[in-house]
Amino acid sequence: MCGIVGYIGEKNSVPILINGLKRLEYRGYDSAGLGILTNSHSVVIKNKGKVSLLEERVEKSNLSGKVGIGHTRWATHGVPNETNAHPHYNSSKNLFVIHNGIIENFRTLKKGLEKLGYEFQTETDSEVLPHLIDSFLKKGYPLFKAVRLALTEVEGTYGIAVIYENEPDKIVAARKGSPLVIGLGDNENFVASDVSAILAHTKQVIYLEDGELVEVYKDKFIVKTISDAEIEKEVHEISMTLDEIDKGGFSHFMLKEIMEQPETINNSMRGRILYDKGTAILGGLTDVLGRLVNSKRIIITACGTSWHAGLVGEYMFEQFCRIPTEVEYASEFRYRNPIINQDDAILFISQSGETADTLAALREAKLKGALVLGICNVVGSSIARETMAGVYTHAGPEIGVASTKAFTSQLVVLSLITLLVARRKNMSQAEGISIAEELMALPDKINKILKLNDQIEQIASEFKDANNFLYLGRGYNFPVALEGALKLKEISYIHAEGYPAAEMKHGPIALIDENMPVVFIAPKDSTYDKIISNIEEVKARGGRIIAIATDNDNGIDELVDYTIKVPSTIKMLMPILTVIPLQLLAYQIAVKKGLNVDQPRNLAKSVTVE
Repeated sequence: MCGIVGYIGEKNSVPILINGLKRLEYRGYDSAGLGILTNSHSVVIKNKGKVSLLEERVEKSNLSGKVGIGHTRWATHGVPNETNAHPHYNSSKNLFVIHNGIIENFRTLKKGLEKLGYEFQTETDSEVLPHLIDSFLKKGYPLFKAVRLALTEVEGTYGIAVIYENEPDKIVAARKGSPLVIGLGDNENFVASDVSAILAHTKQVIYLEDGELVEVYKDKFIVKTISDAEIEKEVHEISMTLDEIDKGGFSHFMLKEIMEQPETINNSMRGRILYDKGTAILGGLTDVLGRLVNSKRIIITACGTSWHAGLVGEYMFEQFCRIPTEVEYASEFRYRNPIINQDDAILFISQSGETADTLAALREAKLKGALVLGICNVVGSSIARETMAGVYTHAGPEIGVASTKAFTSQLVVLSLITLLVARRKNMSQAEGISIAEELMALPDKINKILKLNDQIEQIASEFKDANNFLYLGRGYNFPVALEGALKLKEISYIHAEGYPAAEMKHGPIALIDENMPVVFIAPKDSTYDKIISNIEEVKARGGRIIAIATDNDNGIDELVDYTIKVPSTIKMLMPILTVIPLQLLAYQIAVKKGLNVDQPRNLAKSVTVE
C-alpha cells in the first residue's frame, strides 16, 4: 500500500504535502519522500521510515516551493530504504515521478533504456518511468505528451504524478488500475490517491478513470485519454468530514476492513504470482528456499486468528508439499520443551509482528537451530526483524480489534508459500497454473460475497438475541468454523464454539434445540455428503440452521433455515471465501446489539504481554 499527494498553487506546498502524507499513514508504508520545485531549482528529500522523520528533515532544510509531490511507499520491488523510496528522477534530477502500482514489463523497458545510456540507481520497477519519460522529452516533446507516449509503452498498473523543472506550472498525473483524485481549490489544485490526503483543503474533486491523464495547473485542469482525446469530467462534492475519513466513510473500522478484502488480497498477491510458470515468487524467502523445501517438518506457531490461519496452512502444506505439519499455540509452545530439530522449519504468524507469546516462542526456536520464518503485516516489527526470513501480508493497517482482512491475507500468503514449495517438489506446472488462476480470481469472487451484506444483516436480526452458537465445518473449513465462532465471541459477547462437523455427535449435539443456531460451512466438495448428514442430524433435533454453501448447490436450501451462497473455488482457497459471510454475520449481530464493534471489551489489537 502506498499514497500519493501533490500540490500546485500560491502557498508553500511542503506543509500541505506533509500533512497529506500523514493522512495517508493508515494505509501502511515503509518510506516517504517529497519532490519540490523551488524558485531556483528542484529538490528531492526522502527517507526510510515514518513521515515524521521526513518532516524533521524538511524542517531542518527550510525547503519551500509552490509545486510539489509526496509519496509513501510500501515495498514491493526492492527493499525499504531511502534509495528505493519515491520520488524517482531522471539523470538530470529535474524530472520527478511518484508511482503506485506495478510496471509488469519494467525489465524489458529497463534493458531498452540501458541501451540508450540510462543508468538505474534503485531496485524498483518504478524507476523506469522517469527515464522513459525523459527519453521522450529528449525528442523535443512537452511534458504532457512525453508522459502520454511513455505510458503507451507501459504494461501493468499505475497511479502517477510527475513534475518537471522546465515546465514548473503543472503537475501531470495518470491512472490505470490505481486510484487518483484531483482536488480543486481557489487558485490551487491537488492530486491524491485518496481524498483523505486533501480533504482539509477542498471537497471539490474529479476522479480519474483508467486510461486517463490530467494536466493540473493552479487554476485549471485538462483531462485526456491515453489516445490524446480531450474529455469533460464531472466535479464531485465530497460529503465526508475529517472525522469520518479515518474510517473511509464506513460506520466502523471493522466493516471498512471487511469491505477492503478484495483490495488487500490483491496487495498480498501483487507481484508474487508467476502465472505462466504456475508458481510464486516471494523475495523474502529467496535466501532460505532450499532449506524450506527440504525441511522434514513444518511447525506453525501463532495465537488467536493467526492460529486459525495456521490450521488452514497445515492442510495446504501436507496436501501439496507433502511435509508433515503441526500447528501450535505460541503461548504453549515454549513452555512444554518442544522437540525442535535443525531440519525443522518453524513459521510464526502475527498480524502486528509484536505478539508477545509468539515472539517468545520464536526466540526459543532460534536457540535450537531451526529455520525460523515469519508471516506478519507490520513492516519493521519485532517478528519481521528477528526471524531469518519471511513474507509480509501487505494487508495495510488493521485498526479493528477483531481481525478480518489480516486473516484472509495470511491465508493468501500461506497459499503462495504452498505453491512455491510444491512446485519445487512434485506439483506439475499445469496444477500450479490452475491454483494461480484461482488465486487471481479471488478478489472478484469476494466482491460478489460482499454484496450479500444486506441479506446477512437480515439473518443477524433473527439471531442477535441468541445466547449460544455452534459453528461446524470439515477439512479446510473446520478452521473457518473456529474463526467464525471467535469473531462472534469477540465483538458480540455471544458464546460460540467451532467444531469439526463429525465431532458434533461426540458431545455438542446434546446442546442442540430450537434455541441453538448452528452454522454449517458446507461447500459442495468431497465432504459435502457427510455435511448433509450432519445437517439432517441437527434438523432432527430442532436446531436452526444457517448454511454457508456454494452457488452451484441448488439442493441445500430446502434442508436449512437460511442459506448464504458464495462462489466456488478449489478446496485450499475455499476458507478465504467462506469466512467472509461469517465476518459480516458477527459484525451485523454486534451492531444490532449496540456494541462497540471496533473496541470490544477486554481485548487489545496487539497483545504485547504474555
